[in-house]
Amino acid sequence: MTDDNSKFTPRVFSGIQPSGGLTLGNYLGAIKRFVDMQEAGSHETIYCMVDLHAITVWQDPADLAKNTRELAAGYLASGIDPEKSILINQSQVPEHAQLGWIFNCVARMGWMKRMTQWKDKAGKNSENASLGLFGYPTLMAADILVYHATHVPVGEDQKQHLELTRDIAAKFNHDYGVDFFPITEPVIEGTATRIMSLRDGSKKMSKSDPSDMSRINLTDTADDIAKKFRKAKTDPEPLPETVDGLENRPEARNLVNIYAALSDQSADQVVAEFAGQQFGQFKPALVDLAVAKMGPIGDEMNRLMQDPAEIDRLLARGAERAREITAPILQQTYDIVGMVR
Repeated sequence: MTDDNSKFTPRVFSGIQPSGGLTLGNYLGAIKRFVDMQEAGSHETIYCMVDLHAITVWQDPADLAKNTRELAAGYLASGIDPEKSILINQSQVPEHAQLGWIFNCVARMGWMKRMTQWKDKAGKNSENASLGLFGYPTLMAADILVYHATHVPVGEDQKQHLELTRDIAAKFNHDYGVDFFPITEPVIEGTATRIMSLRDGSKKMSKSDPSDMSRINLTDTADDIAKKFRKAKTDPEPLPETVDGLENRPEARNLVNIYAALSDQSADQVVAEFAGQQFGQFKPALVDLAVAKMGPIGDEMNRLMQDPAEIDRLLARGAERAREITAPILQQTYDIVGMVR
C-alpha cells in the first residue's frame, strides 16, 4: 500500500449524522474544525449531512427532514460558507450510494464483522439489526472516495472506519491494477476533540443524556449557556499550575479543555493563565467566552430555521457542485470495473 497522494487534488471530506440536537461537543469536536480547514484554504472542503447513514436505524420521516435542515443551519451558522466549501445532503448526490454498492463487492465479510462500532451498536441483537448498519462502513468509504478525498477529520471513534476506507481503496487498486483511489489520511487533532458532560466528566456530552443541564445545545440562549456553565460540576481544588495537575480531575479537565478550544489556546496556556484560581473565578470567564462565541451561532441557527426554503436552495446548489466531482469519478470507476455505458 502506498500513501502517495500527490497525484490527487488535496481535498477534505467529512460528515455528521442528522440525528437532531446539536451540542457544544459537535461544534468543538467537528464543526469548528471544519470551519478552520475551510479558512486555511489548503484543501478543497466538502461537508455533508449523512442522511443515508442515519436511516441504518429507524428514523421518523418528519424528524429526519427537520434534523437535516437543522444540521445544515448549524453548519452555516458556525461559519461554513457554501461558496468556499461544498455543503451537501448525502442522499441528493446519488453517486455516494452507487459507489457504495461497488465497495460492498470489494469489502470482505471478515473486515465488516471486526468493526467495533457494529459490535457496540448491534450487540446481542445483531440478527435484528439492519443490513445497512452492517454495511455502514462501506458507504462511509464511498462517501470519502467518491470525491477522491485525501484527508478526513475524524474523532477517535471513527479511526477504525477510516482504516477500512484505506483497505477498500488499496484492495480496489490492487484488484484492478490501477492507482485510482487515494489512500486517505485521517486528521485527528485539537484540544477538545472529545467534550464531556457538564454533570459527569467521565461521560461524553450527548443529546441523549436525560439531563439538559449536562450539555450546551447550539440553539441555547445566552442565559441558558451561562446557567449551565455556572452549575457545571467541578471540584473544590484550585486550578493547578500545569496540565498534569488535572489528572484524575475529569470535570476540571473538561472545563479547561472547553475554554482552550473556544479561545484557540492549548490547555497548558489556559492553566498557566488561571493557575491558583478557584472555579468561582474561572467559571465567569468561561461563561463570558462561551456566550460571546456560541450565542451568535444559536441566534443565526434559529433565524435560518425560519426559512427552510433557503436551506433547501443552498443544499440543491451544493449537490450540483458535488456532482461535478462525483459523476466523473463514478463513471471512471464503472469503466475500470467493466460496466458498459
